[in-house]
Amino acid sequence: MRVLPWLLAVFAVLACVPQSASAQTRAWLDRAQVSLGDTVTLNIQSDSAASPVLTPLGADFELSNQTRSRQVEWINGRMQTRTLHGVALSPRRSGTLVVPPLQVGQVFTEPLQLQVGAAAPARNDGTALAFIETEVDDSSPYVQQSVGVVVRLFYAAQLASGSLVLDTPEGASLQVIGQDRTDVREVNGRRYNVAERRYLLIPERSGPLRVAGARFDGRTAGSFFDDFFGGRGDGRLRAAAADQTLQVQAQPVDAPQPWLPLHDLRLRYTLAPDRARAGEAATLEIEGIAVGATRAQFTDLPVPDVGSDAQVFAEPAQYDETFTGGSPQLKITRRYSIVPRAAGTLEVPGIQMRWWDVKSGQARSSGVPALTLAVAAGSGGAGQPTPPAQALDTDAALPGGDDAPALEAAPAQARQAWPWMALAAGLLLLWLLTLWWGWRRGRGQPTRPSGPVPPTHDGVRQQAPRVAELRRALDVESFADVAALLCAMAGVSRLEQVMARLGDDRQRQALQALQKARWAGEGELPDVRRELKQAFHDGPHWSAPVISTQTGLPPLYPPPP
Repeated sequence: MRVLPWLLAVFAVLACVPQSASAQTRAWLDRAQVSLGDTVTLNIQSDSAASPVLTPLGADFELSNQTRSRQVEWINGRMQTRTLHGVALSPRRSGTLVVPPLQVGQVFTEPLQLQVGAAAPARNDGTALAFIETEVDDSSPYVQQSVGVVVRLFYAAQLASGSLVLDTPEGASLQVIGQDRTDVREVNGRRYNVAERRYLLIPERSGPLRVAGARFDGRTAGSFFDDFFGGRGDGRLRAAAADQTLQVQAQPVDAPQPWLPLHDLRLRYTLAPDRARAGEAATLEIEGIAVGATRAQFTDLPVPDVGSDAQVFAEPAQYDETFTGGSPQLKITRRYSIVPRAAGTLEVPGIQMRWWDVKSGQARSSGVPALTLAVAAGSGGAGQPTPPAQALDTDAALPGGDDAPALEAAPAQARQAWPWMALAAGLLLLWLLTLWWGWRRGRGQPTRPSGPVPPTHDGVRQQAPRVAELRRALDVESFADVAALLCAMAGVSRLEQVMARLGDDRQRQALQALQKARWAGEGELPDVRRELKQAFHDGPHWSAPVISTQTGLPPLYPPPP
């Protein structure tokens, strides 16, 4: 009976112990299974005043809407305070995720598991606040084929922020093409804003290729009507598209090389001359439209082979990449300058390109027809045959020859020629008087050196460009400006004439390299510019300049105006 008082005393002491000494902390999720794109709430209750450390959650979750509330209770006549912490978790990936132990004061919570399923695509029937459509232009492409992917985000709320993401599939490359486009469309009677983004997908190996659905995560500006149309009170807006699997085909054994898989290829002339002149350039231009290709995949348009009848200088091709009908499209434009060597008829063969038709699975060839140019003789006599020299019959001037009767007519011809001889003598006397008069007026004036004369405008002779201007052009100007400056210094109109007047082999070779770089695309441009700067450092070296000396007499012929 003496034991009972002792037990009562122990219970009385335990009742007096403060509840804080037995502080408890626990954590739980409001749901154990969600879909990717949904949000789950993590609750942490503790009778400690410390806040939980949420940093470990950032690896697998996005955190939002953190809350905190306090509860006060009376237990056994004592006041007990509990704090409830809440945080919204958005899974970053699907699968089994673990909420790690979180520190609250001096204690840690127990780990929790969360099952995250694949995102359920929103229906595009007008009931969803946002949904995503993904369009792929070819579901069974070939290896290294350009595949156009268009992702469209439809949203019926005013967005404050957000990001649209399409992950790069394993075994392929993916890049954004161009700028995003915006539009407004109506779906089942509901008005949506549409944001469109275009991608270029290039498979790198054959077999199944899984393309994960695009995802959008953003926040709305918020309105009173959001709740009536499926919006959440936290302002988060999420949408996801369904995954797709592409069946990538291997490169066919009989495919033409280089490998060029396309939807279509069309070539045409945009400039097609039918006549030319020997020694002068005739320009033709070819345009190509390649559907399903990019600049990195497409090879240059070939150069027509005209043999030894002419020279062909090809300019670098110009490229324009666009997106048409969900597929990439490439426009190629290239110019060619054809210089015939002689007059006559010049056949310019049409170019051909072989490619693989991804729609029909067949090899195809596209090209342009051949051209026939009627080549006229050049303005400087180029292309005209040199007339044969007439043979001189020396026997006809000998007495007793076959043409001796012609000598009998000589006195009559002499009688007819004397008026012309008198006129020539008078002109000679007048010329001598002119020389004497000019010598009297022009004595002491400096002579004009002969050489290339710069062109004139409006009767006023311009000063020839100086070497300093040439050096500056070689440093900063284009090759076309350098060629024009050299022509001005030589007083000619074409660079070929400049090379004919140069007496320095190195300078001529540098100009030949300049021509090849401009017209044929041969050689590295920095190397060509470096060679030009070294060759023309001290100006052009003209061949055999004739320098007149001071004789005290005016020139035989007056200088050109």
